[in-house]
Amino acid sequence: MRPVRPRQRWRTAVAAACVVLGLGLIGGAATGAWLTGDSSAGTAKSPYTAARAAWHSVPVDTLFPPTLKGRGAGPGGTHRTWTRVAVAADSTCKDGLDPLLLTTLRSVGCERMVRATYTDATRSAVTTVGLVFTEADASGMQALRTRFTEQKLGARKDLMPRTYAPEGTPVASFGDKQRASWTVSPLTEIPVVVLAVSGFADGRAVAEPQPAADAMASGAETAVAQAGLGHEAKGIADRVERGLRTAVADLTEQPG
Repeated sequence: MRPVRPRQRWRTAVAAACVVLGLGLIGGAATGAWLTGDSSAGTAKSPYTAARAAWHSVPVDTLFPPTLKGRGAGPGGTHRTWTRVAVAADSTCKDGLDPLLLTTLRSVGCERMVRATYTDATRSAVTTVGLVFTEADASGMQALRTRFTEQKLGARKDLMPRTYAPEGTPVASFGDKQRASWTVSPLTEIPVVVLAVSGFADGRAVAEPQPAADAMASGAETAVAQAGLGHEAKGIADRVERGLRTAVADLTEQPG
């Protein structure tokens, strides 16, 4: 047997130094990722980042389901069921909004717009619902929401959304003159404006459109209110908004 040589101290010192250096690099990388928000460190996307891309990252049947259930969404708490008739290709806001509404939303910018049109179970009402994906941050969306509230912009007839009524469909006669009730709602948790406009499915013109909030008010007796068209616009807009929020929440979940 060969004699065992004494352990060389320099090797022990080098190994210890490597361990310390390695731990320092790992700790520094973790700290840097925490400070910079590096997604590779497991940081979830913010709702604003995820929502801004939802118009192309979320399936159309999730944004605009073929069927929407409106439990208690009709006048007097009656139930509603809406069926999707048509889906528009994603577009710029210039293609999907009247000029004055486009100008009103200019402060938040427009990333993209998507729309779909629904009818109720009796096919007596028709509603176009849309999602405007903006370029704004949280403060920009809050400022827009405040402006809509303080200036009552949601009640202005000249800021009604446009309809989407492609030819060859049951809603082809749903044009500007057929718009009866509407809602426009800037969200603050995500950079999206939700809008909807409803009308009679038989194509009749409406001389006095009424905002959804007024048409849904207790005691409202206009033809628009009696037909439940305010409930149609608000009910569909609310359910599309909920679906979008759920989709964005799924996109922002921590991986694994």
